[in-house]
Amino acid sequence: MNYGFDDLVDQLGLRRYLRWGRRLMFWKRTEPEIKLTRAKRIRLALESLGVTFIKFGQVVSTRPDLVPRDVIRELSKLQERVPSFPGEIAMAIVERELEAPISELFAEFDPQPLAAGSLGQVHRARHQDGTPLVVKIKRPDIDRVIEQDLSLMYELATMIERHFPDAEVFDPTGLVNQFSRTIHRELQFSREARSTDEFCRLFQDDATLYVPKIYREMTQGDVITMEFIDGYKIDDDRELKNLPISAHEVAANGARIFMKMTFEFGIFHADPHPGNFRVMPDGSLCLLDYGMIGILEEERRDMLVDLFLNVARKDTAKLVEVVLKIGKAKRTVDHQLLRADLRDFIGNYYGVPMDEISVGKMLTDFINILAIHRIRCPVDIMLLIRALITLEGIATRIAPELNIAQEMEPYIYKLSSERYHPKAIVSRIWSETCSLSKVMHELPEQIGRTLGKLSEDELKVHLEHKGFDHLTTEMDRSGNRLAIGMVMSSLILASAITISLDSNLIFVSIPIFMMSSLLGIWLIYGVFRSGRL
Repeated sequence: MNYGFDDLVDQLGLRRYLRWGRRLMFWKRTEPEIKLTRAKRIRLALESLGVTFIKFGQVVSTRPDLVPRDVIRELSKLQERVPSFPGEIAMAIVERELEAPISELFAEFDPQPLAAGSLGQVHRARHQDGTPLVVKIKRPDIDRVIEQDLSLMYELATMIERHFPDAEVFDPTGLVNQFSRTIHRELQFSREARSTDEFCRLFQDDATLYVPKIYREMTQGDVITMEFIDGYKIDDDRELKNLPISAHEVAANGARIFMKMTFEFGIFHADPHPGNFRVMPDGSLCLLDYGMIGILEEERRDMLVDLFLNVARKDTAKLVEVVLKIGKAKRTVDHQLLRADLRDFIGNYYGVPMDEISVGKMLTDFINILAIHRIRCPVDIMLLIRALITLEGIATRIAPELNIAQEMEPYIYKLSSERYHPKAIVSRIWSETCSLSKVMHELPEQIGRTLGKLSEDELKVHLEHKGFDHLTTEMDRSGNRLAIGMVMSSLILASAITISLDSNLIFVSIPIFMMSSLLGIWLIYGVFRSGRL
């Protein structure tokens, strides 16, 4: 392979022997090899495979509960370097999807793209009423390319799980499934348009967030048309000084907006990097690109609230319960060790003033504990954690004195108090009573069905043996070697007897003897090479 995934050779200390062997075989000096870390080789390989694999690496970089930290750091450097496609093709796609000539749809349309990405590119345009617009157009044939790459990814993930049992803890197939869901969501431009409209509705009474308007009559299939936002970049210190409000207020508004999304509405922008923020002239914020959205169900929100509250209350036992509810263990969990790690985790933050707590560091420490114990975190919670860490980084950049934890605190305690409101308690009791009633109603039917199968000898128990694949392979390999050894011994013995008894058959016996000997040497070499005597 181009990037030499041979770090196992380094670990065994065999590289110098291989280098000497190459010199002996080819009688020439080998070029000095460039030493690269495993993480860097993975990044370079993904970049060379194209945009689908680059986006896969970007999605994998959001899973520190599954992937080693050195790989996470390296994958965060992945960049999409894709050329734009011709403006004539973009205009043809617009006319095809909107079923009208460009001249009728827009007063102006710039054939030169404003920006290009892996899935599409953006063009400036002007509405017939003079409003500045941007038109986002999907790349031609990108769906076919991504489906082909996804098929290859699934095959690779299956092969890795089959041949490398230790890779199961990283859940290769699960990672590909997550990426498949993510990329298919981003490919659905109509879904992005609906998400943008939903955020516009949720924040219509909140002056601190401005959501771009979607022009529905010019949005269809592979095309989205929205108003052009001419704001300041959130990391542009020079422009932020000209605003009517301070940079601290801008950052605080951004934090409050995100907490409102997460803990009040249960839907949040999952990709709040600096490029997706614009600061309007009045100091309000505008969020762009609603292609990646996270949904936080009420049950998951309650788990997060319990996580923070149990840290604040120093309740290790309850925190262990919350962790096991949040995540899915990939192996048997050592409860005593998990309790000890969470006790240390609480000790690092218990009693620390709220204005001194870093939410990003706290959540990173929490994810590290999950990774150590092979507890897989749900995708939406991982998206939220990544978004919170990114948001804290932006806030620290423009307003170092702002603390995200202080902005989060009121929402945590508000949700906690609402859970114990009499109305909420009655609602939960009613819901659980309805569920129990349904179970009791279906129980006699289920029992009758089971007894019927039992009386008719149709009740079957399916047993699945796990972990026997490796044993089966080794038994097959040992049986093959034994068979080869027996055949080889028989041939050597028969040829030797033939040579000693009848010299007329020597021309037949000697080749058989030589072939059997070579077969024996090959078998012995294979056994020594495998390291299993």
